[in-house]
Amino acid sequence: KHIYAILLCLVAATALHAQVTLTSSNLPIVVINTGGATIPDEPKINATMGIVYNGDSVRNNVTDPFNEYNGNIGIEVRGQSSQGFPMKSYSIELRDQNGDDQDKSIFGLPEESDWVLYAPYTDKTLMHNVLAYKFSNAFGQWAAHTKFVEVMLNGEYIGIYVFMEKIKRDKGRVDIKKLEGGDTTASKITGGYIYSIDKNADAWYSPYRTLNVGNYIHYKWEYPKAEDITEGQKAYIQSFSDSFETALKSDNFQDPQTGFRNFADEASFIDYFIINEVSRNVDGYRISTYLHKDRNDVNRKIIAGPVWDYDIAFHNADYCNGSLSTGWAFRFNSVCNDTYTIPFWWNRFMQDTAFEAHLRCRWQELRKTTLSFANINRLIDSVVNVTAEARERHFAKWPVLGVYVWPNPYPIPRTYAGEIKTLKQWLYDRITWLDQNMPHIGACSGASAPPVQLISLSGTRSNGINNLVWKAVNEENLDGYEVQYSTDGKQYAKVGYVAANDKYGGNYTFTHSVTGNSSAMYRIVVVSSDGTSKASNTIQVSSLSKAGFAISPNPGRGQFVISGSNASGITMKVVSPDGKLLCTSKGNVTSLSATLNNLLQGRSAGLYTVQLTDDTSAQSIKLLLQ
Repeated sequence: KHIYAILLCLVAATALHAQVTLTSSNLPIVVINTGGATIPDEPKINATMGIVYNGDSVRNNVTDPFNEYNGNIGIEVRGQSSQGFPMKSYSIELRDQNGDDQDKSIFGLPEESDWVLYAPYTDKTLMHNVLAYKFSNAFGQWAAHTKFVEVMLNGEYIGIYVFMEKIKRDKGRVDIKKLEGGDTTASKITGGYIYSIDKNADAWYSPYRTLNVGNYIHYKWEYPKAEDITEGQKAYIQSFSDSFETALKSDNFQDPQTGFRNFADEASFIDYFIINEVSRNVDGYRISTYLHKDRNDVNRKIIAGPVWDYDIAFHNADYCNGSLSTGWAFRFNSVCNDTYTIPFWWNRFMQDTAFEAHLRCRWQELRKTTLSFANINRLIDSVVNVTAEARERHFAKWPVLGVYVWPNPYPIPRTYAGEIKTLKQWLYDRITWLDQNMPHIGACSGASAPPVQLISLSGTRSNGINNLVWKAVNEENLDGYEVQYSTDGKQYAKVGYVAANDKYGGNYTFTHSVTGNSSAMYRIVVVSSDGTSKASNTIQVSSLSKAGFAISPNPGRGQFVISGSNASGITMKVVSPDGKLLCTSKGNVTSLSATLNNLLQGRSAGLYTVQLTDDTSAQSIKLLLQ
């Protein structure tokens, strides 16, 4: 912790920023004036705020009238570690002329008095929180809604901010019953409550130690606030939460009536799990982790969420495996010894076969919609497009591109385009890993997984044995692989069968004995559980086969490099995702790499087939163009 504090101080002390002029923007313009007063951590000080927003796709000028909001506010610096950055985040309370809080709708969002201006300083993509919150809302679980804005503070331009809702009990936010101080009857005392696992906790301790580290989770009051909640209300929500943990800890934790489902809304915990795992949030489950409970006559169970604080998720933490695309985030305690640890719940959930089955089905459903690669890339590209103009000003003010800002992982992209390329590649790798490692239990009605993909297929020969190797992902509803052999590429015969793994993908091998030195041709037939099948492209294995070809990066969007042979007479065929032959070319790996890059430049994303053949090897490679 001391090291992190030192790093933050160094960043704050050495960060350089320029004076930038803002006259107009395609984004809303937020103008805040404190009269020159420094904004403290707390309490909020009086200030004014005006917002120029002429509508989407309409130009906003600094000289335009304040038409979205024009009035008094209270403002303070928010955040914990982020307060050490030169670009600050702020909590804002809308106030009337008497200094009392007042509810207003901003950017069409439900009326409220409390809002947040989030500073994406360490997150150079500017979008990690936006992605997580949009995912959650698309899942059907409320999260803060967001709007990119540009901000002026006391006449100085301070960059792109994310204007967003604050987690709060309200009909338009965390929609649970209002709990008054006098609500102590048996029915009213049951809700609503919001509490969290976080730093600066001030509520009660869990009765059970965490795994591996062995400390006790400390909860924090959120709603009602610590100064407002009564002793009776404290006792009720602590007792109910303890009952949830006791049920989960018990031998009967899977029992649908007496187990943890009697106290917790399983679906919300599954959605919360998925967002934290997709983002591999190094703070997930243990910091800024919110829970809420409504009154019993509405919903008597604990609900996980809302999600909050994902700035150092999505490959943006250089400690505790936070940058890896592999591994489970919920197993943080086994890889990192930290003061703030993850409750035993998540390991316990994954020992429940019903939870695993429900998780698997929910994952399949979301992979077809919100978490499809196409939808994720569209969402990322929409942020890239809407912030394009303002980013020039933002990174002129805060020149952090290519510079280490805690806790950015290495290598650090030098450009914004590099940041986006890294994010997309990491998300592809991360979700592919999750495809392969999600539980594989039970049947899912009305849901289907992404289609199986043969990422690679190659073959080599040694001492009369042909060795086939292939890799696949997304094997849901797959029975296995039929290996077919041919000497002429026309007539094929089955020579073996390999059952599919019990996960969503894996690596496979098959050996086939042959006689003589003639070439052998093979293809893999993918056989689904319903009996349908589809054949792969054919590869040729010769008597001289050695190491196969490789193409990297795969997946990628350009600058592909072909490797694996020193020959100059390599034949390359490229087939489009719809089966059309795009080109046939001969050369060495260098010239063919250039040909491949030129051919694929500007083409639609999809799974292309690159067939490479020389005197020593033959290979069919599936190349995923992003």
